[in-house]
Amino acid sequence: MNASTAAATLTVKTSEDMRELGRRLARLLRAGDLVLLSGELGAGKTTLTRGLGEGLGVRGAVTSPTFVIARVHPSLSGGPALVHVDAYRLSGGLDEMEDLDLDVSLPESVTVVEWGDGKVEDLSEDRLRVVIERAVGAEAEGVPTDEDVRTVTVSGVGQRWSGADLGPLG
Repeated sequence: MNASTAAATLTVKTSEDMRELGRRLARLLRAGDLVLLSGELGAGKTTLTRGLGEGLGVRGAVTSPTFVIARVHPSLSGGPALVHVDAYRLSGGLDEMEDLDLDVSLPESVTVVEWGDGKVEDLSEDRLRVVIERAVGAEAEGVPTDEDVRTVTVSGVGQRWSGADLGPLG
């Protein structure tokens, strides 16, 4: 079944809070997990992934892989590597993604794909979808203008996430 099986919606007020969310999310992940991140430019996808990398204990600074498309960050602690992909510039869907051999690294790694919606879902029946939305205009009513508030919705899809408790993210 491809319906969402677990979900959590969170309010994130600062970039440090977004990183902390990534660190908490890392505690729920294991080798073979696919995470799809979506949100407008500057929404915090890479910041969240930076926290994920910290939580997974991987080597190297997690930065946006926009121009190299994908970066592999090996584990420093014997856990899974982090494969960080930016699919923004890719338009060919799964065929183009297959050139990156993500299906080869997926079983041993946590694979995070920014801008992956509509492009990589076929890599795995089980995936975690993270949607980051900025509070703007009327949505931000009552929120101080100096805060860059985001609403983050985390949805698990497939058997892996069936009955999963996403409560620790909040």
